[in-house]
Amino acid sequence: MLKRRLIPKLQMKARHIGRSERMVLVATIQFDEVVDIGDPVSQAKIYEAQAADELIFLDLDASLENRETRVDVVRKAAEEIFMPITVGGGVRTIADFRRLLSNGADKISVNTAAVKTPDLIERASDTFGAQCVVLSIDYRQAKDGEYYVWIEGGRVKTSLNPVDWAIAGERRGAGEILLTSIDRDGTRRGLDLEITRRVAENVSIPVITSGGCGAASHFVEGFLAGKADAVSAGTYFCFKDENTMQTRAQVKNAGIPIRLHR
Repeated sequence: MLKRRLIPKLQMKARHIGRSERMVLVATIQFDEVVDIGDPVSQAKIYEAQAADELIFLDLDASLENRETRVDVVRKAAEEIFMPITVGGGVRTIADFRRLLSNGADKISVNTAAVKTPDLIERASDTFGAQCVVLSIDYRQAKDGEYYVWIEGGRVKTSLNPVDWAIAGERRGAGEILLTSIDRDGTRRGLDLEITRRVAENVSIPVITSGGCGAASHFVEGFLAGKADAVSAGTYFCFKDENTMQTRAQVKNAGIPIRLHR
């Protein structure tokens, strides 16, 4: 049986410090409120020491600002840590995939461009292999009770249903799905287990769920009730007095197959 994974998510925004610009690790609440935390690479090294399984780096402003993902952070992180890295934000072309993979990324997360040009998923999968293509799906529930995919950093609503889009993404060649509930992002009130479960039951590729972890029990619920292959969290690991090693032990105690040591 494949072991479940714990994946810290490092969300980044560009900040001007004096005359220079640098990427800063941030936490978000429902994709709106932003709290600056510190240096993403330093935090990544801490996560590695705490035996995280993988890392996800997301450049939150790249799509909104119509610019490329900043590779300097990716390159530096890849030089200093030794675990799989997924990178996303502003990925629009095969050249973007190639540039990030050549600078240390192992997998590429694509969101807005995948919705606007779905054949990008197929072309990337054919070029680099499905294992390199992560379809990122940000979604929220509307007043009519239905769930819709949002793009452009959660600013633009689409007509897509997240479950249907995940199924279509797999058919086009995505090797993994990254689900993020905008409604629950940063709230620490638990994962969206319903959508996670529905996606996991309708695709055969790994599903990473995120948005809302505030206790170790939420990770357990994501694996058991949500049937996720991995749980990703940003705010939880940044602010809780509990690291991935401690969370991993609680997941293991719940009878879930998970690696205990690197």
